[in-house]
Amino acid sequence: MGPLTDPARAGTATNTLTSQTTVSTACNVSGSTLSFGGAINPIGTVPVDATSTLTIECTAATPYTVALNAGLNAGGAANFSTRRMINGANTLGYQLYVDSGRASVWGNGTAGSVVYSGNGTGGVQSVTIYGRLPSLTGTVPGTYTDTVTVTVTY
Repeated sequence: MGPLTDPARAGTATNTLTSQTTVSTACNVSGSTLSFGGAINPIGTVPVDATSTLTIECTAATPYTVALNAGLNAGGAANFSTRRMINGANTLGYQLYVDSGRASVWGNGTAGSVVYSGNGTGGVQSVTIYGRLPSLTGTVPGTYTDTVTVTVTY
């Protein structure tokens, strides 16, 4: 047989390959200012309630907790009963709650406080912070502020 008459040789070979990746858990959090209003009349208007929203995004099926410290002006990160905003040397007590009935103080789980618990969906979730000014007695007019640290643990 010559080169033109040789039968063509054909065949197949198979094997496998694997694909792999690791998706890590992750969370992001952002928030807006909790504003009790710009012009509160301190006579006969208590309590004053307000809300703010945290935006939390955690990977799907990731359990997480959200803790709040007591703020810069409470005299300690876990002094939840003495949360206060300041204006110079003047102070104004306030409180943050995890529930709309304002019964459970939102903190870090110590000193009688609770944390918020959730489960990630892979999308954005909104969590409401409920605030209250319980009293304005003796409050000096002015702008009062505090900074609270939000910690998401997952």
